[in-house]
Amino acid sequence: MKKIFHLLLLLAVVLVEACSDNDSFTTSSSNRLAFSVDTVMFDTVFSRVPSSTRTFWVFNHSGDGIRCSNVRLQQGNQTGFRVNVDGIYLGATEGYQSSDIEVRNKDSLRVFVELTSPLNNHDTPQLLEDHLVFTLESGVEQKVNLRAFTWDAEDVGHLVVDRDTTICSTRPILVSGGIEVAHGATLRLLGTTLYFHADAGIDVYGTLICDADNGRETILRGDRLDHMFDYLPYDRVSGQWQGIVLHNTSFGNEIRHTHMHSGTNGIVCDSSATDRSKLILEYSTIHNMQGYGLLARNSLVTINTCEITNTLLDCLSVCGGNVSLSNSTLAQFYPFDSNRGAALRLTNLLEGFSDSCPLEQFMARNCIITGYADDVLMGEPSDSLAFNYLFDHCLLRTPKVETDDSIFYAHVIYEDPKDTLTSAHKNFANIDTDNLIYDFRLSKVSQAVNAADAAHSLPTDRYGYRRDEHPDMGCFELEEPLDQQP
Repeated sequence: MKKIFHLLLLLAVVLVEACSDNDSFTTSSSNRLAFSVDTVMFDTVFSRVPSSTRTFWVFNHSGDGIRCSNVRLQQGNQTGFRVNVDGIYLGATEGYQSSDIEVRNKDSLRVFVELTSPLNNHDTPQLLEDHLVFTLESGVEQKVNLRAFTWDAEDVGHLVVDRDTTICSTRPILVSGGIEVAHGATLRLLGTTLYFHADAGIDVYGTLICDADNGRETILRGDRLDHMFDYLPYDRVSGQWQGIVLHNTSFGNEIRHTHMHSGTNGIVCDSSATDRSKLILEYSTIHNMQGYGLLARNSLVTINTCEITNTLLDCLSVCGGNVSLSNSTLAQFYPFDSNRGAALRLTNLLEGFSDSCPLEQFMARNCIITGYADDVLMGEPSDSLAFNYLFDHCLLRTPKVETDDSIFYAHVIYEDPKDTLTSAHKNFANIDTDNLIYDFRLSKVSQAVNAADAAHSLPTDRYGYRRDEHPDMGCFELEEPLDQQP
């Protein structure tokens, strides 16, 4: 019994000493905290719009417990940063600070940071900074820098355009609830950038006109300015906004010098009469869509010098109607799903409807139509309806037509079907699949160089370079050197 008593006493002493070591706190100035980062850097954020959350860790490797007599935001509520330290929110009622936060030896705390910045009253992004200050019982102050670039945007919410309206602004336009253009009204977007929330897009019952202004293109994109991963900004991820729908009452739409990307659908043209122009799309880019690039249902559509690339469904889907395609690049390298659609699909069947309609005419001249698959050109004709098409001076990734059928194919260059899936990359300046960077300007080795029909070639390319006497297929003219191009 006495031996058991002494053993229990010894165990109790050991436990007391262990607890004493774990619970001891130092006031020595040589004992300090360690941080997983010294700066919490946000991407550019819109003023008055809540940011995503950043996080970092606070470690104690000093050998003793450290007590923080105070943890505070250096500028209080002046900068819009919000901080939670291991479950303790540094809010207004606490004066944006907290006291007596303990970090035991070999322990850690997690800190969460968000930002809703005030207006900066400038047209360009401005640096916003604050510090999270850890004051130790020893009197030592340790700081973590909080910083972001904030950008004043005009938030139009849900905008209904019921009269002729022009938007031309150097400041970003934030569209959180969508834009509706009423029948009989015209919306002009000139040289401005619109940032759409995830469920927002443009519904056009009247007319939409997009164009450049003073050399500034119109840009339509999602409103996420941050990164999904370090190497991947959300702006390179498809499905960030809803795109444009031209409803059946909408005619006379003209989209020029416009770059739209990373949406659900690019442009959807609802079925309309084919004796009136539904859409003229020129010198524009539709890239990285989670649905269609351009879906034209029984409409009169003209496409000149455009890039329509990387879509989960078809880059260009023509369901009946009358469509002309000139000096354009259709490239299907969509990276997020191997079950991607075609670069071009021609059909009599109206997508989503049981009715069919005649393909009165589809004409492609001086175009590049390529992608990963062995065949990126799909035709789905009906036995009882017109299905008229012609490819003239085009580079096609599709099995070669063995007979000389000049009614449908004239002066066509076929990519070698024995090529590997990535061989189509060789047509273009830079296809970086690791970082999802796609530069569809021509490479020197592309078969499209000097292969277009000069008689039907448009005078300038997508970026305004003048085409020479031996023009290139596609929307870009090869320029030397490549690194001096836009």
